[in-house]
Amino acid sequence: MEQKKDYIWHLTAVVVVGIWGLTFISTRVLIENGLTPQEIFLLRFLMAYIGIWFISPRKLWCDNWRDELWMLLSGVTGGSLYFLTENTALEVTLTTNVAFIVCSTPLLTLLLSRLLYRSEKATSRLWIGSLLALLGVGLVIFNGNFVLKLSPLGDVLSLTASLAWAVYSLIMRRVSDRYSTVFITRKVFFYGLLTILPAFLVHPWQFPLSSFSSPSVLFNLLFLGLLASLVCFVVWNLILKRLGTVHASNYLYLNPLFTSVGALLFLGEPLTPVALLGAACVLCGVYLASH
Repeated sequence: MEQKKDYIWHLTAVVVVGIWGLTFISTRVLIENGLTPQEIFLLRFLMAYIGIWFISPRKLWCDNWRDELWMLLSGVTGGSLYFLTENTALEVTLTTNVAFIVCSTPLLTLLLSRLLYRSEKATSRLWIGSLLALLGVGLVIFNGNFVLKLSPLGDVLSLTASLAWAVYSLIMRRVSDRYSTVFITRKVFFYGLLTILPAFLVHPWQFPLSSFSSPSVLFNLLFLGLLASLVCFVVWNLILKRLGTVHASNYLYLNPLFTSVGALLFLGEPLTPVALLGAACVLCGVYLASH
């Protein structure tokens, strides 16, 4: 019975990562409609923060100031810093560069976990599966077109985003035993919103309010704010608690696979045989790493 429950959590992890894989498409649509990266982040997290109050306990603060600082750091690493660096990188370098570097997150999480927690076991299957999945990610992202254009600023921003999410995953491991998942997620939304505000001092709000009437803008914002942020963040934090930080993070390798399928269905971007081979490598690598 316990094993059956674990399989349900593994399947749930695939669904969540699949939804997150489609967020690249929604973000691209919103940017093409005139929204900036910080505006998109502010709107999606604001919707999620308002929504979570309907299910969150009314507890306002953590039990001590150290835990409150950990929550602040989680809002930065899993919120403002991660999304701002990733989306800004998309503006200054190739999408393939960003996607490939960000997908190194599971490996960074594994390395940090081994460094900080000596009890964390990393079997040969976990290492082989992670590297095979990373190879597959590269094949899927480049999709048969192996052109790597170096952009130091964009690549550093992408690596920063990857490292930020790895740190966020480890923070969730630290606090998940002492606080409810919904409470933790609400804190992430709050501190993410709070720490993104200074970005508007550099780039003030410019999107006209009248443009929110556009069905394309409204639908993609609701998708990002309510489903990809509110629902998926709560569920993902539950997954981290259930499956463990390292094993759950390996499912992030599936992210570009879903992005490529979504691009094929919604944007008409083709999938080559090389990308299909990469997809097979990703699936085999995730299977090995998860067992």
